[in-house]
Amino acid sequence: MMLGSLLFAMCCSAALAHFNTNLDQNWELWKKTHDKFYSSKDEELGRRELWERNLELITIHNLEASMGLHSYDLSMNHMGDMTTEEILQLLATTRVPPDFKRETAEFVGSSGAPGPKSVDWRKKGYVTSVKNQGYCGSCWAFSAVGALEGQLKRTTGKLVDLSPQNLVDCSSSYGNKGCNGGWMNDAFRYVIRNGGIDSEYKNSKLAAKCTNYYHVRQGDEEALKQAVATFGPIAVAIDASKPKFQFYRSGEYFFPTHFNQTDYQIKVFRLHMVSHTRCQGGLAIENSLWPGIQFVPLANCLAHDRRIRGSAKRMRD
Repeated sequence: MMLGSLLFAMCCSAALAHFNTNLDQNWELWKKTHDKFYSSKDEELGRRELWERNLELITIHNLEASMGLHSYDLSMNHMGDMTTEEILQLLATTRVPPDFKRETAEFVGSSGAPGPKSVDWRKKGYVTSVKNQGYCGSCWAFSAVGALEGQLKRTTGKLVDLSPQNLVDCSSSYGNKGCNGGWMNDAFRYVIRNGGIDSEYKNSKLAAKCTNYYHVRQGDEEALKQAVATFGPIAVAIDASKPKFQFYRSGEYFFPTHFNQTDYQIKVFRLHMVSHTRCQGGLAIENSLWPGIQFVPLANCLAHDRRIRGSAKRMRD
């Protein structure tokens, strides 16, 4: 119903829209690149209007980035003709259970010697190639699979592409909703009780098992840092509701809570903010636009363009 209302409002306004005719060729090329087809001329006019708005957002942001105002770049992608609300409804559908409790043991971390300042599990061969969830709200499945793939590599020395589709198709009895959203904990519970998870290979059998999973203590970033450094890639949930997040291309992403260089943060593990899940693949301290700000790499499953390589960096508080 929501998508229908958005599309109706969009089409009604399209008749009044004034397009930049200099972009006609670019519009046609973008449609061809992403196999875009529309059911009517009115729908195409509405989508064209959204595309031009998003293109303006991207262009202005990148201009500001070239002047040192941002530490990351944006790029037009297959979501360019969609509203933020549509993208979140279709793709960013992490479903935190309303009665969610940290019933499993928590990883607390130790208070002894500090861990390494930099670990990148991608370079150590713990992270598989870029994946694309398509128009399916299954980010939760990709996040869970990314964590399981890392643990399989850690225990067996083999990196195997595990199957998010297995989780999408088979874990509904544990609370997940397939392409309409899910939760990584419920995916892990399914794998445990099923005796394993399939690989991506044709006619595959169970390729990896899971005997338990742990939560990082809420609000304890030092424990999060130690967990990543000690065990490998882990599943995380982040706020994906900001328009610029959906067009991220490269660099160190963060969103300002206030226009103050000392008060930038991205909200992680705050349940009312969660909308998209990724797999945190390392930790790092780097020189950035503002020295002293720390970032960690994230593996993404919305990367339609392989040039983006499906990863981002989130800022540590």
